[in-house]
Amino acid sequence: MTGVEWILIVLILLVGFYMAWNIGANDVANAMGTSVGSGALTLKRAVVLAAIFEFAGAYIVGANVSETVRKKMFDPQLLQTFYGDQAALVLACGMVAALLAAGTWLLVASHFGWPVSTTHSIVGSVVGFGCVGVGVANVAWTKVGLITLGWIVSPILSGTIAYLIFRGLLRRVFYQPQPVDAAKRTAPQLVFLVMVVIVGVTAFKGLKPLWSRLGVDPFEWHIMATVAAIAVGSGIAGMVVAVQLVARIETEPRSDDRAGFDARSTRSLGKAAMHLQRVRSAAEGPVHEKVTELLREVERLYETAQREMDFGTDSVELQQVERIFVFLQILTACFVAFAHGANDVANAIGPMSAAYQAVRTGSVALKSGVPTWCLALGGVGIVAGLAMLGWRVIKTVGERITELTPSRGFCAEFAAASTILLASVLPLGLPVSTTHTLVGAVLGVGMARGIGAINLKTARAIVTSWIFTIPIGAGLSLAFFFLLKAIFVSAGAA
Repeated sequence: MTGVEWILIVLILLVGFYMAWNIGANDVANAMGTSVGSGALTLKRAVVLAAIFEFAGAYIVGANVSETVRKKMFDPQLLQTFYGDQAALVLACGMVAALLAAGTWLLVASHFGWPVSTTHSIVGSVVGFGCVGVGVANVAWTKVGLITLGWIVSPILSGTIAYLIFRGLLRRVFYQPQPVDAAKRTAPQLVFLVMVVIVGVTAFKGLKPLWSRLGVDPFEWHIMATVAAIAVGSGIAGMVVAVQLVARIETEPRSDDRAGFDARSTRSLGKAAMHLQRVRSAAEGPVHEKVTELLREVERLYETAQREMDFGTDSVELQQVERIFVFLQILTACFVAFAHGANDVANAIGPMSAAYQAVRTGSVALKSGVPTWCLALGGVGIVAGLAMLGWRVIKTVGERITELTPSRGFCAEFAAASTILLASVLPLGLPVSTTHTLVGAVLGVGMARGIGAINLKTARAIVTSWIFTIPIGAGLSLAFFFLLKAIFVSAGAA
């Protein structure tokens, strides 16, 4: 190889690590944000757990067979038609430009604490390269539109699931006269559901690259039946263990330093206030005045009850309930991290490997094997980014969208995992972003407590960053590609 090609290879490896670093700083960080925000994990422990499971997913499973052009945004073979012998160098420059563009946007987003999708970032960047590399007409705009649709559907779906789960949890546990006893009855059932979902996520999302390498279709009936049997068996085993563990929890006596409100009476006061508002609107004269006076008193009691309850964080018995959900939240978060590492490391390693193989072989291949050391490089980059800058996005997801407790964080993580499983198993055909799914779930949990529980300013900033992810990635990619093409393709031709 020439000196120019060696320089390009060094640049490819550095940029691949840079992209992986930014994936860790943004994408991985938001996956652990709910656990830190709820207090289930300290920041240090979250980083350690995420590092273990993300690296395991990236290295053990990883992108064993990676497409040279992420998400098939265009046919790389067309580059030979446009550039002839220079096609390999052009492809390498395009992939480096895409990685630089996506990594730069992720760095900006991480600095401001915005959780954005790394998949959408790299897709937008590859689209930008494709527009100038093979022409706008040859870009798979249908695929781009499908990805955009997934951006809309995934947070709505996960938010709806999180809303329903948390509302059900409030009714079955927090609104009960004896919430600790109710939590003891409910926890084993939740453990069963969690085990079923995380086994499914691991099999159909986390191990997806492994199935591809082995040439196995995971949706064949016998494989699906085996996975279902393992999932149910794991669920039953987890439920049995949970029954034994919660039986050891002693129900402490109710504290007497409260005004006497519980979750059920608080909810009833809220409903009474709404009914009195309707009566006041319909009443006239003396009745209107009496209802107004009564409404003021009920609203005062309701505000007092809300401050006292706050869905259970200021009483000993409801703090016991929250502790029960700590383990469930951590368990779900770890398996989501494993699945994320197994798949999304390809956002850095796929384009990097494509560029590396193009320079080494001097040809444009549709598919290329990913060396083990590439997966290790990506895994180390992800862990480093999470440890060094991930705290900003963790703080946004865990604290700035809505106030989280272990029970709320569990509902968000479980809803995100359920959405990922549905998208992996059902023939929806929509790409699901882990980031959008998790943020949507956190918003859903907040909505279950009322719109006032959501920081709308933070929510608007996050959604705005999502809207601009693909166009900004495309624009930056164009700029970087023209610069790299002028340096390396011209030098290679010379």
